[in-house]
Amino acid sequence: ALLSALCLTLIGTAWFLRRAVVAPLTATSHAAQRVAHGDLDIRLPGSRVREVAELNGAFAAMSNALRASLHQQTAMEEERKLFISAIVHDLRTPLFSLRGSLEGLKQGVADTPERRDRYIAVALDKSVALERLISDLFTFTRLEYLDQTPNRAPLDLATLLADQVNGLRPQAETKRVEVTLAGLPTPCLINGDGHLLTRAIDNLLDNALRHTPAGGTIRIEWKQSSAGAAFSVTDPGPGIANEDLPKLFLPLYRGETSRNRKTGGAGLGLTIARRILVAHGGELTASNGASGGAAFTGFIPHEPANHESLNARQPAG
Repeated sequence: ALLSALCLTLIGTAWFLRRAVVAPLTATSHAAQRVAHGDLDIRLPGSRVREVAELNGAFAAMSNALRASLHQQTAMEEERKLFISAIVHDLRTPLFSLRGSLEGLKQGVADTPERRDRYIAVALDKSVALERLISDLFTFTRLEYLDQTPNRAPLDLATLLADQVNGLRPQAETKRVEVTLAGLPTPCLINGDGHLLTRAIDNLLDNALRHTPAGGTIRIEWKQSSAGAAFSVTDPGPGIANEDLPKLFLPLYRGETSRNRKTGGAGLGLTIARRILVAHGGELTASNGASGGAAFTGFIPHEPANHESLNARQPAG
């Protein structure tokens, strides 16, 4: 009887071990082979043995992480292909126009001083557009792929904004657009990279000018608090469609036709502006103004911080 009980105990133990330990470990081994062959869609059985359950849980977590990484890599590759395709298009359009103008001059199509001046003006305009696009590409590449960090130094944001506004006014006057700057008559001292911040603000002002109709006014405001400096750039243009707002800072996002590259943008200016502010620990957001048009608001903290913690801050707007 004792021997029979012992045999039954051994059989029961073997059955339990097979069901609770051997079968789950065998399934894990088979799953590992499937993962090695690129199949990440696996399901593992449960186990009442804590160590086996923990092993299977860790393996499942690894598989899920690999699947997420693979999906992210695929998405990044698709984004890279789209980025290159869009850049080729953006470069080709002004190049064709520039070539057409130069060929027209060479072939004598511009047979009057007025026509020659017009052809030269088109060629110059397209050359400037190409220069800006290449410069945007260079800056974007440094920020996106080379992980450029700001070279911070004390600077006066109020002076930087004033210099940019004064530089924009001659171009704005040719479009009969007014540019105003409002802020306290005191310095707005921050620690920042003057070159990068100049580029960011220049991109925002250029965007505002392209979308402001004749007779309109671009308004720039700034203010300072104990947390940092905030500024806003508001234009009276067509505004931004609500469905475009979440995607506005994506590279080369075309968006709504009234504010797309037909107006002269290359699709990188806003992306670069935001990434420069984020690199400073700040943020750049977009919204529609209360009386129409688009409003871009930026924030630069006095001390570098994780930009996710800055979403609750309210820049000037």
